[in-house]
Amino acid sequence: MKILRHSDSDYAQETARLNRTMEPSPKVRETVTEILAAVANRGDAALLEYTAKFGGPKLTCEQLRVTEAELAGAGVDPATEETLAACHLNIAAFARQSLRQNWSMQNAQGAQVSERFDPFQRVGIYVPGGTAPLISTALMTVTLASVAGVPEIAVTTPAGIDGAIHPALLAALRLAGATEIFRVGGAQAIGAMAFGTDQIQPVQKIFGPGNAYVVEAKRQVFGKVAIDQLPGPSEILILADDSANAAWIASDLLAQAEHGSESVIGLLTISETILASVQSEIQKQSERLSRQRFLLDVLEKNAFMILCKDLPEAVKLANNFSSEHLTIVAQNAAALAREIKTAGAIFLGPWSPVAGGDYLAGPSHTLPTGGAGKSFAGLTVDQFQRRTSIVEFDEHSLRSSAPIIAAAALLEGLDAHARSATIRLSS
Repeated sequence: MKILRHSDSDYAQETARLNRTMEPSPKVRETVTEILAAVANRGDAALLEYTAKFGGPKLTCEQLRVTEAELAGAGVDPATEETLAACHLNIAAFARQSLRQNWSMQNAQGAQVSERFDPFQRVGIYVPGGTAPLISTALMTVTLASVAGVPEIAVTTPAGIDGAIHPALLAALRLAGATEIFRVGGAQAIGAMAFGTDQIQPVQKIFGPGNAYVVEAKRQVFGKVAIDQLPGPSEILILADDSANAAWIASDLLAQAEHGSESVIGLLTISETILASVQSEIQKQSERLSRQRFLLDVLEKNAFMILCKDLPEAVKLANNFSSEHLTIVAQNAAALAREIKTAGAIFLGPWSPVAGGDYLAGPSHTLPTGGAGKSFAGLTVDQFQRRTSIVEFDEHSLRSSAPIIAAAALLEGLDAHARSATIRLSS
């Protein structure tokens, strides 16, 4: 774990690196380009080939789609059903509050102008798999599409080497409203949803987080389809003063570290005591946790603690880093939060574990990572809605508008534009 103090000679140079932007490595970019071209040209054959090549199951075309019988047979115990239902209830309720509503008004010349919000007719959602059955991601994405009224919700998710998908994940997808589920992951799954194959019909927009290859695939297919954002490996940054509980901070950091080796965890504090105590707690707690391989990788490569000279400096660094999750544990947490402009989600106070947002609170946990929070917000239900503007002039409003339309058009030298308005009034 990297430790940095404001008294260090390289403090300014090292903290400047927190002002980051997400850039794929050339190797990732080239590999994804190759995969997408193959899927676009060879469809399901390429999809199956790359799935097996990258450690997935060897499937036939007919095995790609999860059948209704499999879904019906994906039984889970009553306690799991209750857990899924409790999470789904809050997520759906939050999403319903966020839906955009149609509206209309008259402009200054009397023309009727309005906006209409329709659901996309077919979306694709990527749910990561591999190291854990991410039932939370299923609920935090598919539920929003269902609440928005999307009629076709196609989900791709990696299967195990035996071709099976965890029963709890299937149960979550069914509860959330998935209409199609395909046992395929990686950049090839993004290509299939973007270009279409015999088995997977193309979608209008792709949603969901993933590893570096999945994120790069979404970047490369943008334009062919719409995408939500570019959410990559999990991140947490904690801003703390000396009122914080070091053990609780360490537990939040380790919770995000266990997502995988590419996760990023960081602490900004003005207290030397907190810095030392959190470091000690991480060492103590991590020894008792199960996902040691990921924890050790993150702590060695992607973990940092910074002792800042004051809270304004910590806020500045937090905005530069633009973390996916930002936890503020300080006496004036709400005031500090108002100064944060780039975080994906903010968790206030000592009683707000990020895990609460990961599963239950209500807002989607699909959030911008890698510095993308400077430009992107987290996933919201209105991203599953298409906005259409509608304009209707009548004769009276056009007579009021035509001189202005014509004058503006002639300023641009576009006389046909001007005449298209005035010709209606010449008779």
